Amino acid sequence: MSAEYDYDLFTIGAGSGGVRASRVAAAHGARVAVAEEYRVGGTCVIRGCVPKKMLVYGAHFAEDLEDAKSFGWTIEGKRFDWKTLRDHVQNDVTRLEGLYGQTLGNHKVTIYNERATITGDHEITLASGKTVTAKYILVATGARPHVPEFPGSEHVITSNEAFHLDELPRRILIAGGGYIANEFAGIFNEFGSKVTIANRSDTILRSYDASLRDRLLQISMVKGISFLFHAEFERIDRQADGSLLVSLTGQEPCEYDAVMVATGRVPNVEGLGLETIGVELGRKGEIVVDAFSKTNVDYVYAVGDVTDRVQLTPVAIREGQAFADSVFGPGEPYAVDHSCVPSAVFSHPPIAAVGLTEGEARNQLGNIKVYQSDFRPMKNVVAGRNERSLYKMIVDAANDRIVGIHMIGPDSPEIMQAAAIAVKAGLTKADFDATVAIHPTMAEELVLFK
Repeated sequence: MSAEYDYDLFTIGAGSGGVRASRVAAAHGARVAVAEEYRVGGTCVIRGCVPKKMLVYGAHFAEDLEDAKSFGWTIEGKRFDWKTLRDHVQNDVTRLEGLYGQTLGNHKVTIYNERATITGDHEITLASGKTVTAKYILVATGARPHVPEFPGSEHVITSNEAFHLDELPRRILIAGGGYIANEFAGIFNEFGSKVTIANRSDTILRSYDASLRDRLLQISMVKGISFLFHAEFERIDRQADGSLLVSLTGQEPCEYDAVMVATGRVPNVEGLGLETIGVELGRKGEIVVDAFSKTNVDYVYAVGDVTDRVQLTPVAIREGQAFADSVFGPGEPYAVDHSCVPSAVFSHPPIAAVGLTEGEARNQLGNIKVYQSDFRPMKNVVAGRNERSLYKMIVDAANDRIVGIHMIGPDSPEIMQAAAIAVKAGLTKADFDATVAIHPTMAEELVLFK
């Protein structure tokens, strides 16, 4: 590698994408350094999908313990202690943070636990004043929750703070209609909070199939979650007793103990010095990159949420891997395919999807076939729970190829991971039909569509 610079690669941000890129580049023989001003691991590990999934697991026990009665179990004296779960989750986050740092260290990656700013051509200055040079710079600083500005907005929390609450709010308002809003609504609801979702439109989870959105809305309302549509913040006032008086458009002012905003995420680009070397930003402040994650500046790359392509951890990891292999590896450069990416919403019950929705398929393909299974899982039948699952398969009528699968029901994300391989591989409905079912399972519905 080049002796002209202090490092072959300097990565700003040690989240999922930055860590993967740095580790792989080092494995290819590059001299690599990473700067992280907060905690190694990034959004997913420290304040995102990992601790959130742990809270989801904890929330599931609320219904499981109740359902256990129908399966012959007697559980006396059950109670939930928020602080116990909160602290166990944070302890595991700290454990994972250590493992991420250990992985970088094992690959001889230099870690700077401080902020880094681009101050010149191939030049990075650390908060301590140290200046280093690098042949390539990778920006992997992720994104942060968007907090709208209105009178009293200083009283709201985001998903970042939700993991550290001293106590559970008795009444919580969650603003937003996306996956974060619906996931935390399910979590707080199962923990006993009275949850209200306020959405500025009349649609939740707008990127998902309409049938799944409607089913989740119906189930959530049965579980006691309230929804306010076409409702935007006017103001929030803190009252003498500490409660928050919230005024929303079209609604009477109402009291809550906490207000959480989950209204999207914005790329972390401020203060990085990108303007110093002329890195191009997009309309939303995202770093503009090509298919190979390269910016308009030849030696500067960016991966993950800061590029606002697909804001999912596995996508950032793929982008980081592709960057490191392409720039430092012995093989030919390659780009990440951002099409047909599976996703999940860890709501109660969860949603999972891959490929085109029914609406998208009709618009793009015209002639399609839609197969649907609306059923009550066996466990719910025994438990006396009326909650129904919905599986949906979208097929291109011209060639029998499956172009979309959509599911809402217990363990849908676990089932979807294998099904997504089939959709990505271009398998047909006939391929699914020829596969013998595993009985009795919920997943067998995927090979029994008629």
